[in-house]
Amino acid sequence: MSNYATINPATGERVAEFPSLSDEDVQDVLKRSFTEYREWRSVPLAERTAILSRVAELHRERSDELAALLTLEVGKTTAEAKGEVALVASIYEYYADNAERFLREEPLDVKGPGRAVVRTEPIGPLVGIMPWNFPYYQVARFAAPNIALGNTVMLKHSRNCPQSALAIEAVFRDAGLPGDVYINAFATSGQIATMIADPRVQGVSLTGSEKAGSAVAEVAGRHLKKYVLELGGSDPFIVLPDADLDKAVTGAVSGRMYNGGQACTASKRFIIVGDIYDEFLERYTEAMSRITPGDPTDAKTTFGPLSSQSAVEEIDELVQDAVAKGATASTGGAGPDGPGAYYPATVLTGVTPQMRAYSEEIFGPAAVVFHVDSPEAAIDLANDSPYGLSSSIYTADVDYAQQLADQLETGMVWINSISRSAPDLPFGGVKRSGVGRELAQYGINEFANKKLVRIPKA
Repeated sequence: MSNYATINPATGERVAEFPSLSDEDVQDVLKRSFTEYREWRSVPLAERTAILSRVAELHRERSDELAALLTLEVGKTTAEAKGEVALVASIYEYYADNAERFLREEPLDVKGPGRAVVRTEPIGPLVGIMPWNFPYYQVARFAAPNIALGNTVMLKHSRNCPQSALAIEAVFRDAGLPGDVYINAFATSGQIATMIADPRVQGVSLTGSEKAGSAVAEVAGRHLKKYVLELGGSDPFIVLPDADLDKAVTGAVSGRMYNGGQACTASKRFIIVGDIYDEFLERYTEAMSRITPGDPTDAKTTFGPLSSQSAVEEIDELVQDAVAKGATASTGGAGPDGPGAYYPATVLTGVTPQMRAYSEEIFGPAAVVFHVDSPEAAIDLANDSPYGLSSSIYTADVDYAQQLADQLETGMVWINSISRSAPDLPFGGVKRSGVGRELAQYGINEFANKKLVRIPKA
């Protein structure tokens, strides 16, 4: 059986298979990437960014076919798939437009004669390990800034979206990117460890699970390689008593259900303060109960299948564990019979620390709703998590929300909004949610040599 295969999550049909690389192939990929780096780093920045501009254009031109692959391989609805492609185009365009500004030589204010500057330069070939939930977007966050900077990229994608992976590589080729600047690698986990350890590789970026992040960090640390890890999240969504409940309920639904709830920055823990709890829960449960899974190829569908049958089983284990230990599913709570990786929108209450759903990330359409008596208790509960990725605060008092934001142990805070992504906003977390930042100017500096040059007085 192939390591890489397209399995339609809506039907369970195995559509296509692709062989993994041999060990000899891996060595060839490493050699090609290293050889190309010596050339690519010297290509004028204007030429590198012109190619990224063309990459953005091709994403827009091929939106329908690229989106269709997302629907086929990971079950995205048509609207969400096209939305991902549009976001990806904006990321490549952003770095094409801003790389020159980000990479300008920085003069330092130094004592003594002469002057000093810091130059931002590439460091070498990089390994990227990307997940299935946003096949194009996750790659763009890593590849766009590093290709602009002058690094080369070897990309291992998730084994269930191989056609999406190949489509990305084809866009780069058709945009005029030299063939070995970006190499798609259908590698195994063991081969990836070999690639990270190789002295020609200078860094690795992973978006994925804690388990995968720990494994990558261990290998990278042992071989003194720079790494960026974007891992899980169990994002709190705090609603204060003065919040606009219409806006809060709408945000709570979209924050939990976007991409079928399969997002690290999805709102997962809903912390309701004071006497608005009952009304919020009633309205939220009613709204979630109206969401019906459907065929993702139908333009009217807003909620399709999860990415795989194993994803359904994983979320159901967490839900059933909570219910068995005393939690209540006010809607949903059990997968439907029949074909396809479908799971209903689910709302859990009465979740306690003894249940897995309290501390583990629920990567799917199940929300946990808590009731607390004060904003201070809300902050304490929000921070009582191994994760620290993103968060939301809903209130009429924006100034107070900014004060609460200072107390949240997360990498991102959104006031009166769910977490969203944009090219010009840094993305990343703290605690077990990862290390490093992507997007904005921060993303282009993670795998860069900040080189000091001290220049004597003439």
